[in-house]
Amino acid sequence: MSPIKVRPDVMETKPYAPGLTIEEIKEKYGLDNVIKLASNENPLGASPLAQKAITRHAPNIFRYPHNGNPRLNKAVAKRFGFAEENIICGNGSDEVIDLLIRVKAEPGRDEVLTYESCFSMYSLMSRLCGINFRQIPREAGHKQPLKAMAAAVTDKTAIIFVTTPDNPTGLAVTAKEVREMAMTIPEQTILAIDEAYIDFATPAEEYDMRPLLNEFPNIVLLRTFSKAFGLAGMRVGFGIMSTELAGYINRARAPFTVSLLAEEAAIAALGDDAFYNETLDVVLRGRKLFTDEIKAMGCEVLPSQSNFIMFKPTRDAGEVFEELLKRGLIVRPLKSFGLGEYIRVNMGTDRENKIFLQNLKELL
Repeated sequence: MSPIKVRPDVMETKPYAPGLTIEEIKEKYGLDNVIKLASNENPLGASPLAQKAITRHAPNIFRYPHNGNPRLNKAVAKRFGFAEENIICGNGSDEVIDLLIRVKAEPGRDEVLTYESCFSMYSLMSRLCGINFRQIPREAGHKQPLKAMAAAVTDKTAIIFVTTPDNPTGLAVTAKEVREMAMTIPEQTILAIDEAYIDFATPAEEYDMRPLLNEFPNIVLLRTFSKAFGLAGMRVGFGIMSTELAGYINRARAPFTVSLLAEEAAIAALGDDAFYNETLDVVLRGRKLFTDEIKAMGCEVLPSQSNFIMFKPTRDAGEVFEELLKRGLIVRPLKSFGLGEYIRVNMGTDRENKIFLQNLKELL
């Protein structure tokens, strides 16, 4: 029997490489306790109000959710200061990224533009849609090359992706810098600002991109409930965009992609200010601790505006990663990002942070 033939785009695409799970490491090394600081998850877990909402609505899971998630759209719109018609919710922000590419970019003609060592979903979604994917080298210090990307735009550039705060570096660009970029690119090129980690950027007013949407209809903001709101396992994200673009996306999307429980959990999480504020307190406190302590160990540490830091250890990063695994500590080696000399580690609880720093110091 001959091998099954699929599209060349699929054959050439590498699957997404997720972080290791706690269960995998427990089994591999025979450990009882494992601390995971690899996937930028919320150190406090999930919102108690969201958990109660899931339990309360569990008996209704035999029902389809309301298509288009109007209640969630309304709650998101109210929280972030937009009309419901500006909101597209999805099965994680990954779905919104996919929808943007499928609706805007023409296969065989258009391109998606971003920079090197970025979030891999931009590449994966583009190539699966038959869209050329082009990357610009980063600036010195791994900074996002906004001016170089703007200069590289052609009439075939359908979408530009900028992540801020950036993954995996933690670096952020200001609203002023994005505005300057938006002024120089064609109005038909979508400027998608991926703000998965925006809740942790300080001072918040310098990084608030929302006012730009009134000035530039081609700007799209992408956000998620996976980080500050603690719902990574529920897979809920959203995009904020012009009503025109949102209307086109609603024509093209599949029905019922946000589950009933995910919608209820997200609505409840939006109302849990106590959990949200405590999350920010824990992350910002841990970020300063990590930055100060790891620098004191002689490592290069990038100035992060996220819930993680990227650092270069004083010995081989792969070796440090493996040794930490043996001690029950999962971090993220960055070889898959093309940054093999670096490690990414997210903030945990105060106790987890202390254990990580103690073990890292012993290894270095």
